[in-house]
Amino acid sequence: MSSAPARGPIGVAPGISFAVGAAVVRADIPVLCADLADLLRGRGPGIVACDVAAVASPDVVTVEALARLRLTARRHGWQLVVRGAGPALLRLVELLGLTDELPQSGRQPEQREEPSGVQETGDRGDPPG
Repeated sequence: MSSAPARGPIGVAPGISFAVGAAVVRADIPVLCADLADLLRGRGPGIVACDVAAVASPDVVTVEALARLRLTARRHGWQLVVRGAGPALLRLVELLGLTDELPQSGRQPEQREEPSGVQETGDRGDPPG
């Protein structure tokens, strides 16, 4: 489930993978966070990939679990990215406005497209830029 922490030239540990099961209920969230904290404790900073490929029917509790896992990772100096998210989970994360907070592995926030029907507009008082 994890790789051994090999130190790089600046002391950053390589990425670690952490899997979430097919179904997450609210009672699972503290256990998942404690498991992740145990995995990260004492390691240098890095990126933890949260594998959600097994999530069958994502719901708001799934997204809450991912948000809390992200906070747990940050408390230990790690960045959490989501890997293996299906279209239903991605839509739910977007609907809840957490796309930037729960980035996908390999996808940069600036590569996101504007949601359909949303266009940037400027204030008429703004100079053209």
